[in-house]
Amino acid sequence: MFFVLLHLAIVLVYWTPVTPSLVLWFLATYSIRMFGITAGYHRYFGHRSYRLGRAAQFAMAFLAQSSAQKGVLWWAAHHRQHHRESDRERDVHSPARQGFWWAHVGWILSNEFDEYDPRAVQEFLKFPEIRWLDRHHWVPTVAFGALVAAIGGWPAFVWGYLVSTVVLYHCTFAINSLAHLWGTRPFSTPDESRNNIWLALITFGEGWHNNHHYSPGSCRQGRVWWEIDITYMVLKALSLLGIARDLRPFR
Repeated sequence: MFFVLLHLAIVLVYWTPVTPSLVLWFLATYSIRMFGITAGYHRYFGHRSYRLGRAAQFAMAFLAQSSAQKGVLWWAAHHRQHHRESDRERDVHSPARQGFWWAHVGWILSNEFDEYDPRAVQEFLKFPEIRWLDRHHWVPTVAFGALVAAIGGWPAFVWGYLVSTVVLYHCTFAINSLAHLWGTRPFSTPDESRNNIWLALITFGEGWHNNHHYSPGSCRQGRVWWEIDITYMVLKALSLLGIARDLRPFR
């Protein structure tokens, strides 16, 4: 219901005309949360491709969940199953098996995947704050929306939360759908993963998807210099500050 209502709420842009400041709100809230998705949900909780201290781990989980894509343990557990079963029968979102729309959004809306196997993410179960955040996955996104509204008012909430969140959804989901249908395959992996520069640009490096399936534990997904990977660049900067550690190289 939240997902549907959020999409319907986009009609509010009709009464909230875009301005330069609202474009900045959209870009800022999209960018910081896209980083939370790619560096948090995916590369940290999904693959443990670098290390964080306990406080930074909680902050990364909070930032990731501000995108309203459920709890970090739910996200990571299903993503790990996707890699184990990629484009096979038990893959949770394979366009090759279940079609484009199921891979893009259908599996998210299905009650079939409301739960996850905690054994798939057992290394995180020892952290009570992460378990709490995963159970109450709505808290970060509500807090984020409230903060945007408190600082920028109603117009900023429309563009910096409602529109931004919906665009985040579909750019993220495009990796599950389009990145298994459209692009190049420099590596012969046992799935249909593909590299796509356009998806890489809007998802801060996630579009180098064939690279990722070839070397899933790597923190860096852009293999060569021209494969832009903004997430890795930011994590590299955080490593220089001692926040992110042991970034695993592309292998």
